[in-house]
Amino acid sequence: MRLSFATGLAVLCLATAALAGPPEEPRVLNDIPKIGRPGGELRSLIGRPRDTRLFFAYGHARLVGYDLKLELVPDILASYEVQDGRIFTFHLRKGHRWSDGEPFTAEDFRFYWEDVAQNPELSPTGPEVVLLVDGEKPKVEILDERTVRYSWSKPNPLFLPAIAATTSLEIYRPAHYLRQFHKRYADPAKLDQLVKETRSRDWVQLYLRKDRLDDFDNPDMPTLQPWMPTTAPPAERFVAVRNPYFHRVDETGQQLPYLDRFILVVADPKLIPLKTGAGETDLQARHLAFKDYTFLKESEERSSLRTLLWPEGRSAHLALYPNLNAKDPVWRKLFRDRRFREALSLGIDRETLSQYLYFGLARPSNNSLLAESPLYRKEYGERCTAYDPDAANRILDELGLKRRGSGGVRLLPDGRPMELVVETAGEDAEQADVLELVRDQWQEIGLKIHTKPSEREVLRNRIFAGETLMSIFYGIDNGTPTVAMPPKDFAPTSQADQPQWPKWGQYHETRGEAGEPPDLPEAKELLDLYQQWERTADPAGQRAVWERMLDLYTQECFTFGLVENVRQPLAVRANLRNVPEEAIFNWEPQGQIGLYRPDTFFYDK
Repeated sequence: MRLSFATGLAVLCLATAALAGPPEEPRVLNDIPKIGRPGGELRSLIGRPRDTRLFFAYGHARLVGYDLKLELVPDILASYEVQDGRIFTFHLRKGHRWSDGEPFTAEDFRFYWEDVAQNPELSPTGPEVVLLVDGEKPKVEILDERTVRYSWSKPNPLFLPAIAATTSLEIYRPAHYLRQFHKRYADPAKLDQLVKETRSRDWVQLYLRKDRLDDFDNPDMPTLQPWMPTTAPPAERFVAVRNPYFHRVDETGQQLPYLDRFILVVADPKLIPLKTGAGETDLQARHLAFKDYTFLKESEERSSLRTLLWPEGRSAHLALYPNLNAKDPVWRKLFRDRRFREALSLGIDRETLSQYLYFGLARPSNNSLLAESPLYRKEYGERCTAYDPDAANRILDELGLKRRGSGGVRLLPDGRPMELVVETAGEDAEQADVLELVRDQWQEIGLKIHTKPSEREVLRNRIFAGETLMSIFYGIDNGTPTVAMPPKDFAPTSQADQPQWPKWGQYHETRGEAGEPPDLPEAKELLDLYQQWERTADPAGQRAVWERMLDLYTQECFTFGLVENVRQPLAVRANLRNVPEEAIFNWEPQGQIGLYRPDTFFYDK
């Protein structure tokens, strides 16, 4: 049988593991619940081949990462220093190697900065925005083979959180591997031949197909993660094997990861709960929902899996987003009036939502913070969550919306019925069930709603164009922020992630080239505060900005959070150890399970 280059390399690495090993200065994990033993494989089900990126998310090796207390610590780096919030000096581990055995050095940082981030063909929009401070690029200095320094004239508090994120900023590349695909280094004839062989459009497309650091779909590309890929797409089963040069060890000096192989198997997302119940996975959370919990518990004897329930980490499981940039001038004016938003929020009975859909386990939410965040205050979390239809009706009357038409539906100032469509991405039945209950509750205050599902991309375009008046989607992704994390979710900073003000978010993202500047005083103040945080390196100053933003944001009811603390089922092979019994489940910054270090998971028998 003839082995592919990638498979042969993987076999060779495993066979010569005794010749490999961690760096001379490994990262020692002293808080592993139970010291494990090497061996075994872990299977998990995914809904599409693109989800190979989960190898990167679950591996969760970062230059600087979060510990379990969400404090920043060196991980891939041996250490780092920060001066005045603007000078960052990174020290690499002595003897650290890529998964193919080649040294990991400062050259890998230089290559990325000079030949990728600043190459106009590979990066036509320039370096990542978090690498720019008021448009200023960093000064990147290679001090020696294991020391790199980034500096700006002003503080850059976005830098380290971006590096530590699940969807992280990766400021290095395996230069020794990628040079062969780069016009600056490759032999022109060989490069042309590679372009033809791979049917690439040009050298740029060839390079981008090979540079897959966080996509994990190029098995020839070296990695620093705990497992390295061996399977190239197209495939239905993606196998990653242990990286023989991984930098972490347990307190006995045993190199991690314990597990030899991590396998992702593609399946129809609708069938994943059934396949989990049949025991066709060893660790599963993706494509499982709270509604699957009873079935999974009943299947435990057959599947040999135990079912855990982890609290979700979003600020709200679901939220309603009135479009403050709506094209319709009447609705736009109403949505921009805090009193109108407050009235709609008062008309939602969140406790009933919890009882009917989540067995009473979920809590009312306003889409701001969870109590687990060190920034949480009770007044922040409880604003805009009360249910008081009498007060809601009174406010709407005071706004001049007393007149009612057929069925008790109020009339808008221009005489139209106060009737709107709440649009959804149509990806699950849960949103429709929630809207059914909300529809009945809002009927009591004279607002009639309809539900319209769309493809996610179609819905986003309608929101951007102002055609969608209101949408339902997940709440703010990170419900447990710390002072050191940027408060971008509480100001108009994103077009795609903030459907309540897409044009204002687009204006910020494009630096004024598209969209509209915020013209609502409170939204403008939130953006000014966020930009103040960006210029602040002092933790006390950052906290002050955070607190003012949270105080203002939660008073304004910009979005209508519904419930929080919806539980995420996690099906775990019965003898798989070091998986927490309960932990926050979220993409940012937890990486779903990545923060809890799957490299320390092992089988007891």
